[in-house]
Amino acid sequence: MIRTIIGAAAAASLAACTASAEDKPKSTASDAPPQRGPGKGKGYAHDPYPSTYRAYPGVPTLVTNVTILDGEGGRIDNGAVLFRDGKIIEVGQSIAAPDGAAVIDGRGKYVTPGVIDVHSHLGDYPSPGVQAHSDGNEMTGPVTAEVWAEHSVWPQDPGFSRALANGGVTTLQILPGSANLFGGRSVTLKNVYARTMQAMKFPGAPYGLKMACGENPKRVYGARQRMPATRMGNIALDRATWAKAQEYKRRWDRYEEKGGESPTRDLAMDTLRGVLDGEIIVHNHCYRADEMAIVLDMAKEFGYKVGTFHHAVEAYKIADLLKADGTCAAVWADWWGFKMESYDAIKENLAILEREGACGMIHSDDANGIQRLNQEIAKVRAAAKRAGFDVPEEVAWKWAAITPARALGIDKVTGSLKPGKMADVVLWNGNPFSVYTRPEKVWIDGALLYDAYDPKRRPVSDFELGQPGEGDVK
Repeated sequence: MIRTIIGAAAAASLAACTASAEDKPKSTASDAPPQRGPGKGKGYAHDPYPSTYRAYPGVPTLVTNVTILDGEGGRIDNGAVLFRDGKIIEVGQSIAAPDGAAVIDGRGKYVTPGVIDVHSHLGDYPSPGVQAHSDGNEMTGPVTAEVWAEHSVWPQDPGFSRALANGGVTTLQILPGSANLFGGRSVTLKNVYARTMQAMKFPGAPYGLKMACGENPKRVYGARQRMPATRMGNIALDRATWAKAQEYKRRWDRYEEKGGESPTRDLAMDTLRGVLDGEIIVHNHCYRADEMAIVLDMAKEFGYKVGTFHHAVEAYKIADLLKADGTCAAVWADWWGFKMESYDAIKENLAILEREGACGMIHSDDANGIQRLNQEIAKVRAAAKRAGFDVPEEVAWKWAAITPARALGIDKVTGSLKPGKMADVVLWNGNPFSVYTRPEKVWIDGALLYDAYDPKRRPVSDFELGQPGEGDVK
């Protein structure tokens, strides 16, 4: 019996050897190629609230006989600027006017790119400044990276028109406040009135992440007897959060590459993953030089980059470190002393950054200051001159133009008067570094949105209609 079974088994084995390929067993699941994921960056929507901005209509325009500060450090005396279809067409000294173009003689006046403010809270802390409008600081936890400033923007804020008419501001970044270590996402806007936030949203501009170090987070949460209550608590919680973000990124990267069950969404970690992937820019509220240096080291530890330190009153002490890291500083001219971390300031701060080859720019952080950033630049130039070194007008205007454009990731399309860029243009009625000078005309994407001599070209929000001071631009 045993011999019979063995013989049958041998015969079966021989038959298997001679079977055709069609008769062989199919591959098991383990032999199949690995399941592919949806692709890099396709695990979830990265832009669920896309811009719906559409430029206002304009006409071909030639401005002649003006002093041009091109925003990148160039100057043309007795120059001309031509723009059409929303774009800069030509900049030079002798430009022929196309048929049908509006020609403006700007003799004795200046033309610059529109002012870009990298740090504003307009719309999130609008006028009137009442508690019902206080929507810029989600002070319910030290890590609120999940909130987006754009979801608090009130498009009817009268501050937008004041920034345009008095300050020549054509683009601005709206940031969450600085109570939290991770305050949330920022948004970049074109300074036009619209019914919705999305209709103001700068097309293609990267998101930013607002972070904060120093006194604000430790004061807010230390007063509640919770972490962070110290500067070491600030950094410890920052590091723990970045470590969590690295793990979140690892899980989503694996899913998007190989598939399988998708990880659980975490909106705060979505934002931090965006930073680690280089698609979201870090804007870090920080004053002291030593703290900025620590943050730069922390960024190296976790593999992200600090785009810009905001306020940065001690940036002049670490200009070499900022230059080496390619990190910018957005500063005031002379705000200081309102708390200890803002005490060791000097008025030459921004000028020293420029002299040392570091990236610096002016910013407002204030609904009134945004209307006078040209004057803030003038203060810095005056302080530098008293200190023994001169910053030419054309170089200083970079601080309100191409440098903030680079900090916001939009320098390819705006921030200077170069052919092909957005026609965001200001005609000043004199030298813009004078306290007596104001914008005379402001164009955004070639559309004339403000004209000092035409009451119909003074933007007024719906909220203002019928209110005392409607459209006032004093």
